[in-house]
Amino acid sequence: MYMYREDIFRNVIAVSNRKLCTRPFLEQIEIVCRYNPQALILREKDLSEREYGQLGKAVKEICEKYGVTCIYHTFYKAAEKVGVRNIHLPLWQLEKLDESYKQKKFDFIGASIHSVEEARKAEKLGASYLTAGHIYKTGCKPDLHPRGLEFLKEVCQSVDIPVYAIGGIHLEKQQLSEIYEAGARGACIMSVFMNMT
Repeated sequence: MYMYREDIFRNVIAVSNRKLCTRPFLEQIEIVCRYNPQALILREKDLSEREYGQLGKAVKEICEKYGVTCIYHTFYKAAEKVGVRNIHLPLWQLEKLDESYKQKKFDFIGASIHSVEEARKAEKLGASYLTAGHIYKTGCKPDLHPRGLEFLKEVCQSVDIPVYAIGGIHLEKQQLSEIYEAGARGACIMSVFMNMT
């Protein structure tokens, strides 16, 4: 079992990817939730809406059991059906959502951004928080050069909403210190969580 100080998870959002799991996915989600991250983004966006909805219900129940905020990704109608009031969207999808709909249906809306211009646009569109990346070299995007800490700093300075760094981040004191120094509220982490024991 990994040994971490509990406070390291306070500003960390776990991001799911069932393809990285070496054990049954829901079993892994339960392990992740035991560490009590700030939230969990269910990112299985390659599923159909029906498949995502079925999986989402089970993940929502596990999150509720451990008091972890469950955030659906992309499938906002699936979130609405089961009363999940937190959604994470790509910027293009956030642009299409009606303003009154967003306010009625969701408490928190996250958006993925890759530039300062996108960050400002997402904030104007009503995003509650942003994920900015990728910051460090990551196996998920081996052919893309990381945007780095200077990019993260510029994004954080350009908006008044929380920014979470994403991409190549581990539960390491040095990395987390670097992103906090750049102005980020916290980090989104995928690979480490999907392989925790």
